[in-house]
Amino acid sequence: MELGAFSVSLNVKDLKASKQFYENLGFSVFAGEMERNYLIMKNGKALVGLFQGMFDKNILTFNPGWDESANKVDEFKDVRDIQKSLKAKGMELVREADENSTGPESITLIDPDGNPVLIDQHV
Repeated sequence: MELGAFSVSLNVKDLKASKQFYENLGFSVFAGEMERNYLIMKNGKALVGLFQGMFDKNILTFNPGWDESANKVDEFKDVRDIQKSLKAKGMELVREADENSTGPESITLIDPDGNPVLIDQHV
């Protein structure tokens, strides 16, 4: 099942310190704003989101409809179809998409170790 672009969204204590750390690893700011307490850092195809004070745990994030540069892709599996496939496999979702909607929507599930997995479609 193709889930789209992958990134890890980190709950950081100090956005400025985290930015410097990832810049030292070769990442650069791709999106976000310090003033809004989040940055998306990019190194090649790798994406790391830095979020200060927005959520409690780190989150694995997938974006159907986007490539790793947030460019729209022509063909992708809609998040509602992904949801149907996951539910058919007996997987429990903690947040479900409105199956009667279209366009941007998201679902969330929790892996066996308690890690949130966000499938967040922006298109």
